[in-house]
Amino acid sequence: MTNSVIVNRKINSFKKTISVSGDKSISIRWVLFSSLANGISQAKNLLISEDVLAALNAIKELGINSIIKKNKCIIYGKGISGYNYKKNITIDAKNSGTLGRIILGLLINSPYPIKLIGDKSLSKRDFNRVADPLQKFGARFLLTNKKNLPLKIYGSKNLRTINYTETKGSAQCKSSVIFGGMRTNGTTIIKAKKSRNHTELFCKYLKLPITINSKKNYDIIKINKVKKINPINYNIPSDISSSAFFMVLTALSKNSELIVKNVNINPSRIGIIHILKKMGVKITYKNKKIYKGEKIADIKIKSPRSLKSINCPVKLNTGAIDEFLVIFLLASKAKGVSYFKNLGELNQKESPRLVWGSKILNKMGVKNFLTKDSIKIYGNPKLTINKKIIIKNYLKDHRIFMTSVIAALSFGGSWNIYDKDSIKTSFPNFLKIINKLKK
Repeated sequence: MTNSVIVNRKINSFKKTISVSGDKSISIRWVLFSSLANGISQAKNLLISEDVLAALNAIKELGINSIIKKNKCIIYGKGISGYNYKKNITIDAKNSGTLGRIILGLLINSPYPIKLIGDKSLSKRDFNRVADPLQKFGARFLLTNKKNLPLKIYGSKNLRTINYTETKGSAQCKSSVIFGGMRTNGTTIIKAKKSRNHTELFCKYLKLPITINSKKNYDIIKINKVKKINPINYNIPSDISSSAFFMVLTALSKNSELIVKNVNINPSRIGIIHILKKMGVKITYKNKKIYKGEKIADIKIKSPRSLKSINCPVKLNTGAIDEFLVIFLLASKAKGVSYFKNLGELNQKESPRLVWGSKILNKMGVKNFLTKDSIKIYGNPKLTINKKIIIKNYLKDHRIFMTSVIAALSFGGSWNIYDKDSIKTSFPNFLKIINKLKK
């Protein structure tokens, strides 16, 4: 059976309502918080993907059991000090940077060395950005090539609080330090560039000893030692990063309309909403509510008559960092030149995504100019593709696969897109929803 997808026909106009999978960021954090809770936690609509299964396997290595029953996951927590640290533990984060980086903050008190490994893609990513602040707590790290996986973490019995400045807008680094601060006596202080705040919202909902002073461009976060976490029953909202592919497909498809149900619209995640609106896409929220600190709504999208180019404000970067590949497709059809800058962080993802964004545009025949951290895209409102395009050898980055499918459905051509199994990391039912929209 082939592991590639052939797309050789543009999608027709559609008016549909869909639900997408549970939010990956929240799913992984729920697993980690629940592993520290005193008692049984349950989640509905947990994302059952390779990244989340890796998180469940990770806590199993630490002595925490879980079961999955139909659409429900149950975790049997043993408390903040309940991990069973054994000799020769190896944790496999697979493809998940979120899991691999965040869980290290929970391992800084291990009495034995713990090995962290990942797949080929994750092993190329920078883990020193997490190891560096965690070492200040008193843990030690042995990294491959001083920054990569596999790594070993050597915990300490004598942990100390730290002051940490996070400058990259990385929620993973910030969250890892928050988890580290939970294990230390005293107050750990973090000055963090604005980024996703799911970890902080979990802490506030659970009434943990955390304070957050929000400034214009950064947050001051203070976290004290955590003594107890109550069980967490959670109905995971839909993932806006997964929804983004269908939102863009709608925007690129004439006379189309889409409603995506029960989506997490956390303000730190809706950069794509702001960008689409600036480019002329009609987006409204329905049934807005607050759930355990998170903002949830149905998102309604209507395709515009034409798309506007954008000089993308840098302040929107962190809130749209996982969506830029598919946003570049919108710029391809916009009238005028679109400019996206300060995106070097894109090349720190599962693949060098900024580079791959340019590669895909080149294959499509879209003029673009790439630097190490920016891209200019020269839009063509009449863009139509009438050639064969092959997408492969992209480190199995799920977002490259899904972006390529959206491009094929939007612009035509005959696309052979390899490594469809890549979507198992974050969005296993992506192609099923595509097929629903095509009917």
